[in-house]
Amino acid sequence: MALEAAHEACRFYLTNLVHVGYRPLHERIVERARHLGCSGATVFKGFHGFLLGGPLLVQRWWSLSNEMPVMVQVVDTTAAVDRLLADVTTRFPKGIVTREPAQVIYYRAGASETIMFEKVPAEGATAMELFEQGAVLRIFIGDSDVHSASGVPLYEALVRAARERGLAGATVLRGAMGFGKNSAMHAAKVVDLSSDLPLLIEIVDTEERIRDFLPVVDENVDEGLVTLESVRIWKYAAGRAEPI
Repeated sequence: MALEAAHEACRFYLTNLVHVGYRPLHERIVERARHLGCSGATVFKGFHGFLLGGPLLVQRWWSLSNEMPVMVQVVDTTAAVDRLLADVTTRFPKGIVTREPAQVIYYRAGASETIMFEKVPAEGATAMELFEQGAVLRIFIGDSDVHSASGVPLYEALVRAARERGLAGATVLRGAMGFGKNSAMHAAKVVDLSSDLPLLIEIVDTEERIRDFLPVVDENVDEGLVTLESVRIWKYAAGRAEPI
């Protein structure tokens, strides 16, 4: 199928304890995306990070109400992203939203269904006016990588360094399967609790502040992949949310 319309990846960075009304906000975003006819939405739960100068969020296995970072990703046409942002961001009390161009190769909705993307104007989508140019730094490392100076996990050292330098936010996501340049395949298995699973650290801020942080990454990441991508970013301050 031909994909003629421009597409974007829209990411909402927040925590699992950010609510609107009585529901977690990440659930509301997915519900609104479905209601508005978006192609799909995915929730990624992080296990380490911080948000907008807040406390360092560390996973505690014994706590059922542990606050942890969450990322919601929606990939769709620019018009569809506009509609979603106009619908949810005015009631978004705390977090970061980014959007960046995405080249969709194909979208399959099953053998009996074909989705055609159309260039539909966004009605009432004024959220774009509030966006500024920013950047997202993505660091791909392994779960077993250790910070040479302190001996702590490398992801923890990098997140702490980003927070100490006042960057807007960082989220650590654990992969279930992958391989690096050394071609060693790693996968999560119940019988193997020590698997060196792939990790992704996402850090969002202005490009200038991200570039100032790159020497720290260069000094500490001996093996891994680091990417820097331009995004449009909107930062939110804490406040009371209205129901969606």
